Amino acid sequence: MTSLIVLGAVALFVLFVLARTIRIVPQARAGVVERLGRYSRTLTPGVTIVVPFVDRIRDMIDLREQVVSFAPQPVITEDNLVVSIDTVLYFQITDPKAATYEIASYVQAIEQLTVTTLRNVIGGLDLEETLTSRDQINGQLRGVLDEATGKWGIRVNRVELKAIDPPISIKETMEKQMRADREKRAAVLQAEGFKQSQILSAEGEKQAAILKAEGEREARILRAEGESKAIQTVFQAIHDGDPDPKLLAYQYLQTLPQIAQGESNKIWIIPSEVSQALSQLGGALGKGLVRGADDTT
Repeated sequence: MTSLIVLGAVALFVLFVLARTIRIVPQARAGVVERLGRYSRTLTPGVTIVVPFVDRIRDMIDLREQVVSFAPQPVITEDNLVVSIDTVLYFQITDPKAATYEIASYVQAIEQLTVTTLRNVIGGLDLEETLTSRDQINGQLRGVLDEATGKWGIRVNRVELKAIDPPISIKETMEKQMRADREKRAAVLQAEGFKQSQILSAEGEKQAAILKAEGEREARILRAEGESKAIQTVFQAIHDGDPDPKLLAYQYLQTLPQIAQGESNKIWIIPSEVSQALSQLGGALGKGLVRGADDTT
């Protein structure tokens, strides 16, 4: 029985020693090993062997990129306005040994360094520049933090300002200004639209007037051409018929009543050719009457 107890104790001790000897380091982790209280080596991911009771794994350092969000901090701008700025920091440990032995708490150190650097940067900018220069502020913060944390084995990848909250009175003023700007832009757009509509309307009226004038001109040309052709046709018909003065005098006699209809027509001018034709026509008519009387008798 005693031997069984001894064998069991030895087996448990061996298992305990093996558990302390064989260690597994997860992926994206690094183990800092101390031998008799002094730094010995850094373990990489995988299975490794340490000396039990001599070596001790102090910390398992996370090598992945980490995100830290800091509480909003009051910062005074160059124009003496207090703004509240909320910051987010992205960093990654590149040297586990330095992150373990060079700084006691790197997260707290980064937070305090971020607040101090942020106040220095914002202190040289007024409120308008602070609100419109986020990329510039982020770049300056990242440069200062990356340089300061390099000796701690930490690389700052990115710094973002989540929110910049000015005082309530400044917010109300900014809202009024933005509302006035929007109303101004709306008025300008409305005026531009009215101006454009007036221009289009004027252009339309101009084109309509041009088309109307062209139409009237074409109508007059066609009317004149028609009258010209009618005159030519009448003239050609008269020329082909070879009328004598008697026929012309007869046509003139038919036209006289139409000339006499006008109230202002008090003086008539009769060409000499027409007078001769009328006399000839009168003579012809007289002879016709005499012949008719003779035939009656």
